[in-house]
Amino acid sequence: MVTLSQQAETVASTRYYLKDESGQPEETVKDLFKRVAKAIAQTEKQYGKSDADIQLTEKDFYGMLSNLDFVPNSPTLMNAGTEQGTLSACFVLPLEDSMEDIMKAAHDIAMVQKFGGGTGFALSKLRPRGDKIKTTHGIACGPIQVLQTLSRVSSMITQGGKRDGANMAVMAINHPDILEFIECKKVEGDIHNFNISVGVDSNFMKAVESGSEYPLINPNNNEVTGYLDAREVFSKIVYGAWRNGEPGMIFLDNVNKDNHVISEYGEMIATNPCGEQPLLPNESCNLGSINLANFVNTDQIRPYILWDELRSTIKTSTRFLDNVIDANYYATPDIEKMTKATRKIGLGVMGFADMLTQLRVAYNSEEGRKIGSDVMRFMQTHADETSKELAVERGEFPAWDNSDYGEDERYRNTCRLTVAPTGTISMLADTSSGIEPLFSLAYRKMNILEGQTLYYVNKYFEQDAKEMGFYSEELMEYLSDGGSLKDRSEVPDEIKDIYITAPEISPESHVGMQAAFQEYCDSGISKTINFANDATIEDVHTAYINAWKTGCKGITVYRAGSREKEVLVTAHNNDTIKEEQSDFFDEIDAPISEEYYFAECCDQPQIVMESGCKSCKSCGWSACHIA
Repeated sequence: MVTLSQQAETVASTRYYLKDESGQPEETVKDLFKRVAKAIAQTEKQYGKSDADIQLTEKDFYGMLSNLDFVPNSPTLMNAGTEQGTLSACFVLPLEDSMEDIMKAAHDIAMVQKFGGGTGFALSKLRPRGDKIKTTHGIACGPIQVLQTLSRVSSMITQGGKRDGANMAVMAINHPDILEFIECKKVEGDIHNFNISVGVDSNFMKAVESGSEYPLINPNNNEVTGYLDAREVFSKIVYGAWRNGEPGMIFLDNVNKDNHVISEYGEMIATNPCGEQPLLPNESCNLGSINLANFVNTDQIRPYILWDELRSTIKTSTRFLDNVIDANYYATPDIEKMTKATRKIGLGVMGFADMLTQLRVAYNSEEGRKIGSDVMRFMQTHADETSKELAVERGEFPAWDNSDYGEDERYRNTCRLTVAPTGTISMLADTSSGIEPLFSLAYRKMNILEGQTLYYVNKYFEQDAKEMGFYSEELMEYLSDGGSLKDRSEVPDEIKDIYITAPEISPESHVGMQAAFQEYCDSGISKTINFANDATIEDVHTAYINAWKTGCKGITVYRAGSREKEVLVTAHNNDTIKEEQSDFFDEIDAPISEEYYFAECCDQPQIVMESGCKSCKSCGWSACHIA
């Protein structure tokens, strides 16, 4: 029988269960997983499978879901078996330099976000502000005004009736309007439903190192319009990230090393809203994550990873995600055509921090990074193997003939792995999010719709505390108020090391863990590089350089307290909440629209979306940040 924790049941009932006309759940968790397993297994009919084979596949899918060994992205949980709505979370839409194309992009935003998807755009092809328009003899408004227009369109849409729109805008470093882009979100709340990232290549980064200039190029005519000092521009990017986390950075060279269809479709120049999924224009990708915390044997004197069980789940979940592509409902014909041409899937992980605590390994240790690398290499080996098996059974992805893959690389899916942030699905699985460290060992959340305040303690920490005799309500209250284990004499040093939390981990260790996973991941990694409030601009500068040098595909940083309005809380009193981090509910495919906190804007209940978007029910204030 499937059982959920109190937290997970709250998430399931408010997010995923189908509702009756009065808004009351008409499913249980067993019904939810049976609905999803059945809907995704049915696509096996397209490939000539018998009813008996389909029933066996459905049983495998249900077992994997009900054990919470694997959970797909939220649109699949919400919409599978309902015959409406997309099952994918991640989209990149084209944005070309014409009024028709801009308006089509606005239309497609609405269609995608209507049913729960998040969208990414590259502004790099739009002519700069002030450029002459030959057809109308007018003057171009520039990409920032286009961005503001798309933001307003997104604000009109409530994704699937369950969450606000969320987006990513990327601009190439050599665009003439790059300085305006870097500054466009310096005022908190501006363009609130877009993340922004600067797309750079190795030429720019080498110019930063050498202190040389680089050219600005008008995308309308490819003419050089001027030169900027690379170090000065890089410093502006770093300062913005230090100031409030914007902009991030995407290393386009690293991204396109894993783009195997460049000859047919060109380069990837944008990502989904959380940055972990680079995509071609009109591509979508469905994600799902394996709960690593479930694959540790702790019965022995020395715990170990259950590799055989993990292998089996990798193979089943890879098949599941490939089936989703065929079970999907697509917002536009162009998205369906492109998605089915490349058949990208994004198998990732969650519960990594909980895996390490069970293995008695510190997150910020060399051993911790090695385990991360070993796990991702294992994921890559068996996801690739399964994709090849599916290609034999069903055929390679249609664009394979024009790809740069070799004869021994006949894959069903042009990419297989993506590490997403898993904000809400990790809450459903009652495990740590993505590859992030533990944010806090104890914290509270208020759910006004349910009329209750939920108090959470990490289950592994609670068990250790009780078994080792240092558990107390006073300690849990202290931790929920933002206290650190380091200051508690009754807590053994071993426990302090194992249960280290995100704010206590150095940026170097954060980047190191991201790089360890990135080496074996053919898409990107969602990872927030955390800084203490007193971190310097130079600290952020070093993190950005290290991310590039270690082969990461992008970087997002967050300095504690650098935003007035943030999401995850670690300290509170009866009237206000001190908020410390903005990435806990950042999985774009999983909203938390019923999680309420008291807003600082007017001390009234504030709705917090899992995407990072927030709005006040009283005064209408809103802001958005997605790490």
